[in-house]
Amino acid sequence: MGKNMRLKVPMALAGLAMVAAACGSSGANEDGTQTIRLLTHDSFVVSEGTIEAFEAKTGNTVEIIRAGEAGTMLNQAILTKDNPIADVIFGIDNTFLGRALEEGIFQPYTASGANQLAQELKADEMVTPIDFGDVCLNYDKAAMAALGLAPPESLADLTDPAYAGLLVVEDPGTSSPGLAFLLATIDEFGEDGWEQYWAGLKANDVLISPDWEAAYNGEFSGGAGQGDRPIVVSYASSPPAEVIFGDPRPAEAPTAMIEAGCFRQIEYAGIVAGTPIPIAAGELIDFMVTVEFQEDIPLNMFMFPASTEAALPAEFVDFTTIPATPAMMTPAAIDEGRDRWIRAWTEVMTP
Repeated sequence: MGKNMRLKVPMALAGLAMVAAACGSSGANEDGTQTIRLLTHDSFVVSEGTIEAFEAKTGNTVEIIRAGEAGTMLNQAILTKDNPIADVIFGIDNTFLGRALEEGIFQPYTASGANQLAQELKADEMVTPIDFGDVCLNYDKAAMAALGLAPPESLADLTDPAYAGLLVVEDPGTSSPGLAFLLATIDEFGEDGWEQYWAGLKANDVLISPDWEAAYNGEFSGGAGQGDRPIVVSYASSPPAEVIFGDPRPAEAPTAMIEAGCFRQIEYAGIVAGTPIPIAAGELIDFMVTVEFQEDIPLNMFMFPASTEAALPAEFVDFTTIPATPAMMTPAAIDEGRDRWIRAWTEVMTP
């Protein structure tokens, strides 16, 4: 998580380890090594030295091709599937996986170390789960206290007049967190009730933003937000990000997540069908499931590692709650309903 930037990653941190690469050609270099083109979303960040460790071990090099959100990235992969621009794709999540599989952009691969990945995250032989995160409602503790309001305990609470004008959500047609929240409401209220629920949110003055950045850092009152909306659709991992990037660093997170209405996103990596270097491409995916790479994920991409062997940083242990029963749908079910649901949502929410 396509994914919007889910936190305020300092540009220096993002730029230390890698530079966005132009779309070069993969294959053997003059020195006999191979260049692996990795197509990914803009939120892909790793620590300095992580990719370099892989390159030192294998002798190959990695070129990073950033393509915006996951939906934009997938569209680019589909449009170029007859002449692939990448050898490996990382960052297609379960909200878009069904479409990727239908378009045949991946080839089968089982990663070395796949037996250490959480079984419930696996979806198809074509792709390997790398990380997961829960899209959840977040709230500004101080703002809610100033209003004399407790945080909502259910999705239905958000249609109560007491919460009028307090919620900002992302457009599911342009934002991955927005789509995840829409899916959570469909899971909660069913095909017969979700449109009525959104009509209730509309009547309660919900604000729609185009993406996570505009919602969280613009309309939300918490964190670095400049707005006046104390409830926002974000991630369960947003509160620890507020602690880590706080200046000065707070003793506790100024925001908190609401467990009701969470939806689990799972991000996958796969070998692009037609790549001339499938062995080297597989080695990169093997590296992405190692404990070394998996433990680098939380404090850089603020997602949870898919590996059951990876330890979590203290900030995730202290300030993050993993929802016990997040909403989940199969990629096939999402793919079957996504376009229809977004069209229906647009009709409901159009003034």
